[in-house]
Amino acid sequence: MQLHEHWHHRTSVSTLRTQHGAVDRAKLIAQMLRRALSRFRIGPKLAITRRSMERVLPNTFVEFGMKEGLGCSIGHYLPAEMEGKIVPDEHIHEHATCFNVKNLGLVVISSCGHVGIVNSVKQAQEVSGIQKVHAIVGGFHLGPAPKDCLAQVVSEIKALDPDVVVPMHCSGLNFVQEANAQMDGKVVVTTTGSRLTFGV
Repeated sequence: MQLHEHWHHRTSVSTLRTQHGAVDRAKLIAQMLRRALSRFRIGPKLAITRRSMERVLPNTFVEFGMKEGLGCSIGHYLPAEMEGKIVPDEHIHEHATCFNVKNLGLVVISSCGHVGIVNSVKQAQEVSGIQKVHAIVGGFHLGPAPKDCLAQVVSEIKALDPDVVVPMHCSGLNFVQEANAQMDGKVVVTTTGSRLTFGV
């Protein structure tokens, strides 16, 4: 598959051109992508249900809508947002990715975890039908969390009984310390360049 103009990426496309005449690269790439993606089961894209005590912590304010031809459709936003008011971002668009790793369980990867990492994991369990959690990975956005809130979130993560928890970027040093205190030996701290391998 050729994604940009470097000669070393053109071999297969050039070969197809000489053997089969002119090839529409866009159609060829779309076909190759469909074939590659058909090997994966893509689950439903659902908003993450708020079911734990987690809440959106102090963050940014956003303005939704179209302005001078730029922006996004506001059809699915709250009434205040529909009126064009600047409101706290509830991160209704946020998602998490999960994989079922054979013989290990779910690996749930959060982007920034504004909707709550416990909520994300429970949603993954519900959608997949798999309760065993192998790893919880990503940003948990708990840096600004008050101590009592943080302790409760970590307690709820512990109750999920993951084999490993890998907090990243916005999780906060306070999260790492509390998680180590409550889940000794299950927390893996990463840095830029860390490589994680599951199920090999």
